[in-house]
Amino acid sequence: MGSGTTTGRGSGAPAPAPAALGRLGAFDGLVEVLERSWPLFGADEPGGEEVSRRLRAAVGLPDDEPDPAVRVEGTWTRDGLDGTELSWDAGFGPRAAGRLLRPAGEGGPLPGALALHCHGGVKRFGLDKLADGASGQPAHPLLRDVREQLYDGRAVAEDLARTGRSVLVHDGFGWGSRRLPVEAMPERGERTARLELDARRAAGEALDDEALEYDVHAGPAEDAVAKALGVLGTSWAGLAAREDLLAARVLAAHPGTAPGGVALLGLSGGGARAATAAALGAPASAVVVTCMVSTLREALPEHLHRHTWVLVTPGLGRVGDWPDVVAARAPLPLLVQAGAHDELFPPAGVRRGVERIAARYAAAGAPGAFTASVHETGHRFDAAMQREAFAWLDGVQRGPG
Repeated sequence: MGSGTTTGRGSGAPAPAPAALGRLGAFDGLVEVLERSWPLFGADEPGGEEVSRRLRAAVGLPDDEPDPAVRVEGTWTRDGLDGTELSWDAGFGPRAAGRLLRPAGEGGPLPGALALHCHGGVKRFGLDKLADGASGQPAHPLLRDVREQLYDGRAVAEDLARTGRSVLVHDGFGWGSRRLPVEAMPERGERTARLELDARRAAGEALDDEALEYDVHAGPAEDAVAKALGVLGTSWAGLAAREDLLAARVLAAHPGTAPGGVALLGLSGGGARAATAAALGAPASAVVVTCMVSTLREALPEHLHRHTWVLVTPGLGRVGDWPDVVAARAPLPLLVQAGAHDELFPPAGVRRGVERIAARYAAAGAPGAFTASVHETGHRFDAAMQREAFAWLDGVQRGPG
């Protein structure tokens, strides 16, 4: 796969020989057993509506649509931006925090964009990965590291707003204002967290900061919470989607947002959230998925185990292949960006994933609505990818010229 931008074309790649399936060590052969029991990885070629129906059931998306009761918590102006600090009622737990960004002094409706933060191994902060508040400075030094590693040091949502958009960022379920308090985390995971904290302190690492300590606790707790959510019939992905759908409705209903739907975009786990929310019916005008496309077959298990529960939902392989989820809203305009050196996805899986999405868009009669690009970078949304995404959104939301 070369660098640059290509419009998706072609058909889905053939499945690899059975000997290549699984790679489960002593349990090699399990995938083949299951494939004889039910369709896996979209073998039955479900249409977009069927993928969406299956996905809703697999992730356990609640049926409710809570009244957000949006509240303005503060306003500010700096660096060419007007910012509004928002909060809304998600139906349970603490109010969700959101930050609305617009070009300073712009009073009319603008194209809307919901920028979805990544996982990034940092759950203490959510929306702050993509935008600062009134001070114009990251809320914690940890955020500078996240931005340098994943976003070329940029506050992406702020840059996007400066292109003439109404941009909303919010804390996803499990992050920031919607995080699980340490005192509520299950004891089994807490024993693991305390062992890690002790070992790191013994090695001379300074961990006397609540934000740094939080993510040591949050790691093992994520697995424990996934178990509880599964028993309840939902999942991390289901509750994340519920709250992302709510945020998309908040943005679409804002008087400063132009009608016609909002763009959804995100890197990594944020890309998974963008694709999932779109597939589940978000009021979307376009979707950008960055470094979050691969077929599941190729990702299992070496790459898949490294990903968040926001993607790895039990039963996902029976919904279809992951690219089927990404393409479920075809012919909705879609940009997929990949890093040629992305350590979290196998190159063959990325290539086949793009080909499968292209085939879906061709079948929908809209091959030109899908664009894929591969960049000479790793697992990140770097400056070149940001420029490409913003320009692509201009073409989709504003049209030529």
